[in-house]
Amino acid sequence: MTYEQVVAKVKAKYEGVDASSVNGVVAIQVNLVGKNIEGVFYIEAKDGRVNVEPYDYHDNKAVVTVAPTNLMKILDGKTDPVIAYTTGKVSISGDPGAVLALVKLAKK
Repeated sequence: MTYEQVVAKVKAKYEGVDASSVNGVVAIQVNLVGKNIEGVFYIEAKDGRVNVEPYDYHDNKAVVTVAPTNLMKILDGKTDPVIAYTTGKVSISGDPGAVLALVKLAKK
């Protein structure tokens, strides 16, 4: 899987998701690290929508560092995000609650 494919899959996962339950702006930056793949993108809930774009997001609530396969397992509901965090499969710098809020939106 390439960086572009990961971003496209995450973007598709959030397409059409109702984020009206999110107050204000909640944005996280995702740092992908893994075999032959590295890159940065962001997930932002704003104005009732979720945006996923292949850019840095400097005014984020959290930065998540994760391997692409673990990210997809979390967003697909195959791996519990709390367990992934506590077992070191995901590193979070900042507000873990913001990360969980965006993960929950992916499962709707």
